[in-house]
Amino acid sequence: MTAAQLSLFEEPAAAPRHVPAPSAPPASAAPPPFVHPRARREVRLDGHVVAYELRRGRRRTIGFLVGAEGLSVSAPRWVGLADIDEALQSKAGWILRKLQEQHERTRRLEASRIAWRDGASFPFLGEPVIVVLDPRATGAVLHTADALPGVARLTLHVGLPHDADPAQIRDVVQSWLQRQARRVFEERCREFAPRLGVRMKRLSLSSATTRWGSASADGSIRLHWRLVHFAMPTIDYVVAHELAHLREMNHSERFWEVVRSVVPEYEHVRGQLKDEHLPVFE
Repeated sequence: MTAAQLSLFEEPAAAPRHVPAPSAPPASAAPPPFVHPRARREVRLDGHVVAYELRRGRRRTIGFLVGAEGLSVSAPRWVGLADIDEALQSKAGWILRKLQEQHERTRRLEASRIAWRDGASFPFLGEPVIVVLDPRATGAVLHTADALPGVARLTLHVGLPHDADPAQIRDVVQSWLQRQARRVFEERCREFAPRLGVRMKRLSLSSATTRWGSASADGSIRLHWRLVHFAMPTIDYVVAHELAHLREMNHSERFWEVVRSVVPEYEHVRGQLKDEHLPVFE
């Protein structure tokens, strides 16, 4: 995850309140809500106790970094502790907001982690799919049932024994998802390419960590296979986006008008895509 960063310069100030190093809380007290695993100091920001990592170095500014582990502060060797605490107080709102965002990201990450076993669930085209270990099945076969309240209608029967290793289950499901991704993407490209007046010469699946798709001037399209987890409007937006680049290799107003011609609500879908979270495959 990308850490949030902020840097500022503070002139040394005279004798603000010194904040003592963190001490072990009483057994009955709740632990501080934001604690860096390498914390050596703590500060109270707007009522929240924040235990942070402090690093000294050859730099001219006080720098704040909020990452998955918590708050890290980098400071010049000549800046006093009281000045660091004063700088933290001046940016309390920003620090707390970023810590809350990181806490929420971690919570969502843990909630989306898949335990690969019989009964595991993963999203496919925006719907939950339940894994059923079925030694009678060949490979992986999707079954569809009548929709019932609170019951997933899709099950993927995986041809493995009930004591199969989690990595085996994950690999079979991943292979099935990649096959479905190619099928769905090819179908949507056939739908949109003629409407956009472009010709796609080659489609390939991507596992890139920084982008959902890419397009080349030679007519090649690459789409991240894990888009297949999302509902069709999201897939359609990404497919149309990359195909539109075969007409406009930029992000100009003309480009977005090309996208809009086949996905009129692209702005809404693009906003939703920024909030989408992939299940964790481990």
